[in-house]
Amino acid sequence: MRVTPVPYDPALGAVLDAMSRDDASAARPPTVAALRDSAAAFPLPPVADVIGDRAIDAEERTVPGPAGAPGLDVTVLRPRHPGPAVVPGLYSIHGGGMISGHRHQDTARLADLVEQLGVVAVNVEYRLAPEHPDPAPVEDCYAGLRWMLEHAGELGVDPERVVVMGGSAGGGLSAGVALLARDRGGPAPAGQLLLCPMLDDRNTTVSSHQYAASGTWRRETNILAWRALLGERAGDPAADVSVYAAPARAADLSGLPPAFVEAGSAELFRDEDVAYASRIWAAGGQAELHIWQGAFHGFDVFAPDHEVTRAALAARRSWLRRVLRL
Repeated sequence: MRVTPVPYDPALGAVLDAMSRDDASAARPPTVAALRDSAAAFPLPPVADVIGDRAIDAEERTVPGPAGAPGLDVTVLRPRHPGPAVVPGLYSIHGGGMISGHRHQDTARLADLVEQLGVVAVNVEYRLAPEHPDPAPVEDCYAGLRWMLEHAGELGVDPERVVVMGGSAGGGLSAGVALLARDRGGPAPAGQLLLCPMLDDRNTTVSSHQYAASGTWRRETNILAWRALLGERAGDPAADVSVYAAPARAADLSGLPPAFVEAGSAELFRDEDVAYASRIWAAGGQAELHIWQGAFHGFDVFAPDHEVTRAALAARRSWLRRVLRL
């Protein structure tokens, strides 16, 4: 497929250029080990350091995983000052292609939302592929949501006002959890906040070809991640691939909680994310879609002071306030 990429916003393109100069491994074929090593080169700060002097308490817990599987490590972030007896909740799933990453990479994003919205956040650790292929990651995430909603009273959370959320693979897993909750009869989240979600293993869209050679998450890396999760089934349109692993394959998107779907115009997940929101609308559901012009995958993390990041964060908060009735 011959394609012309959507150009990056000039300031965001400069961020990418600087990142490329600093990344000597960018020209080599990706491997799971290399991706993990690259992430490990930038250690995550302790949760206490991220929170700083803000009025937020953090608690580390281990909660039950799926039947027969290990327990799940979670971090609970709560507003420190007394407020209402129960508050809304956020259930967060980290990104990393389902092959890398750690829950604490999202601590800063969650601490901001806990402080700004007065919510309780639960941040889950799940098993990674290829050591733990599908269905381990999505089943872990579903088990963590069940624990949060079943222990809502203990956590001071209103079980009717919990949003499942995540970026990239975390967005795809959030969509998968919402489908699982629908099909298993609960527990149902109040909404799904899907930030540049990784939804489709088939990689057939125009945007999946436009960013083969540039960006923070490229076509070759995406194919590697899906193969780690699904094995030889990845990318085969005739294969029996679970819709909970690759939500874009779901034939029925009715009966889902309201969705917020966000992506950059200059990233490979753009088209599958637009299609997912469109199919929710076609099924009579609620979706709010934002495509940020010139933005690359994960722009808010790598360019926190850019105007498009400020606009995106404001849009997310607005949607959360409406869905959580704040």
